[in-house]
Amino acid sequence: MRILVADDERSLADVITKRLKKEGYAVDTVYDGSSALDYLEATAYDLAILDVMMPGMDGFEALRRYRSGGGDAPVIFLTAKDALSDRIQGLDEGADDYLVKPFSFDELLARIRSVLRRAGGNKSSNILSVDDLVLDLSTGIVKRGERIIELSAKEYALLKYMMSNEGIILSREMLLNHVWDYSYEGQSNMVDVYIRYLRKKIDAESERPLIHTYRGRGYMIGGADES
Repeated sequence: MRILVADDERSLADVITKRLKKEGYAVDTVYDGSSALDYLEATAYDLAILDVMMPGMDGFEALRRYRSGGGDAPVIFLTAKDALSDRIQGLDEGADDYLVKPFSFDELLARIRSVLRRAGGNKSSNILSVDDLVLDLSTGIVKRGERIIELSAKEYALLKYMMSNEGIILSREMLLNHVWDYSYEGQSNMVDVYIRYLRKKIDAESERPLIHTYRGRGYMIGGADES
């Protein structure tokens, strides 16, 4: 999942970014409203976290312009303003949630999970499943049958994105855009490398492979190999 963080309080923005990356999210970070709008309009984010009071353009205005242009990524506002009128304004502008500073990072993570579930049309379950592969979003535990699978943060993020798009062929570009971020400067074949890692952990001990290759097009979980 790819997230945009926009907050002019650089130390807070950088801490949020660092913690989210540790949780396996791909994160881009900006420090003003105009840059936030530019990034939102240029990239298909899964979620944006916007501070309200930012220089040049505040979060309300950035979201207003983004929504008026057809942008539909879910948005969580962060702000030091806790007046009811401010919360109502944020929601009226098209925000999906509103978190008042100071806040705990665990609460922010819970809000992110909740908003992403709602955006994905899954309001009642923390479980992603494909065949006998199960990913528990609330605990981060991944199991194939009764076997618990240990994953790195990046492997987990890649698997979560693929399972959220079961039965859809995902190109390498789509996987790179959603699981990595603009700061990534590694090898161009990194998606293929991590797909191999996942296959070794998920499919190696099973008679039914779940991760499939579509030559020249990308990868799918839950479908069948192109042949």
